[in-house]
Order: sequence, then C-alpha cells, then structure tokens
Amino acid sequence: MVKIIVINNHGQFCHLIHRAVRDLDQEVELVKNTSTIEEILAKEPDGLILSGGPTLERAGNCREYVRELDLPILGICLGHQVMALEYGGKLRTGSAGGYAAIEIEIVEEDDILKGLGPKTSVWASHADEVSALPPDFMRLARSRISEIEAMKHKTKPLYGVQWHPEVSHTERGNDLLMNFFEVCRGYKKKH
Repeated sequence: MVKIIVINNHGQFCHLIHRAVRDLDQEVELVKNTSTIEEILAKEPDGLILSGGPTLERAGNCREYVRELDLPILGICLGHQVMALEYGGKLRTGSAGGYAAIEIEIVEEDDILKGLGPKTSVWASHADEVSALPPDFMRLARSRISEIEAMKHKTKPLYGVQWHPEVSHTERGNDLLMNFFEVCRGYKKKH
C-alpha cells in the first residue's frame, strides 16, 4: 500500500480520483491546492496526483508542487498542463473541446503506460492541451487530436496525462493508476 495525496484543483472529477485510489486499496487523502509544501510533506505521502480543474488561475500551488516536491507526481488534465508549463512547455486551446472518447496511441509504454499499448480508448477533454513538450520531457502517447496526450520527465518521477484514468469510460484507467502506485513504491524504496 502507498499513501497518495490527491490535490483538489476544483475539477468535477477530483472526488472520483480519490474514490478510484481508495477502491484500489491505497491510502488516500484529498487536500486543497492551497496547501503549503510543508503541509503536504507533513502527511508523508508516497506520491501526489494533481486533479483536473477548470482553469490555470485556480490551480493554487500546483506549479510549486511539481517544481519543489521530490515525489512521484501524476498530473491529470489540468495537472498535466500545469506540469508542462512549469517546465517550459506550451499550451493552446484545443481544436476539440468538451469530453469525448478518444483513441490514444501509446508511443512509449514506459512506467505508467506499461501493458496498455499499442492503443487504448480514453475519456478526455481537449478544451486546453499541451502543444509543445517541455525540455527534459518525453512523449508517451498521442492521438489524432493532440500530439502530446501523455508525457514524463526524463529523470524525475513526473508524469502527465491529458485524459481521465479515474472515469469508467476510460479503458484500463485503473491499470494506469496501479502502474503509478508501482512507481511510488519503487521510488519509496530508493529514497
């Protein structure tokens, strides 16, 4: 079992993330995105999940978390975009807004996408999307709508996905979360 903190970015799905992690038998706590680094570290998490949310302006301290915390972090939707921006990537308004089923092509099955390839169907919104990969990140997945559906940092345990693994419409969403917990376990052993 690992302890996961879900950062609430005021997204409609943050409670679903919390429930999905709990239902996968992990210890989980939902916390405000205005929590300080110290408050988060005091909870002794093994990993963080940054939830989706409505706007970058409401993402609280998430940019600080992805820069300062030495923990595995999974950014979902807005969390993915915050991570990209903080590390020098670019965002744009997507050509396909609103939630829809999207077929994802997995280009690198490393870590969080292990066993999910070569294609999978996910539930995603592309109202905003990562348009340029940050330096030091590699692309893990793409679709016909977006070239950067998932990414990871080359040396830090930082991962971002445009889609929502926590919703039932996403195939293999629980597998992605379990892969992330495995990353957290491995990181905990090393540190």
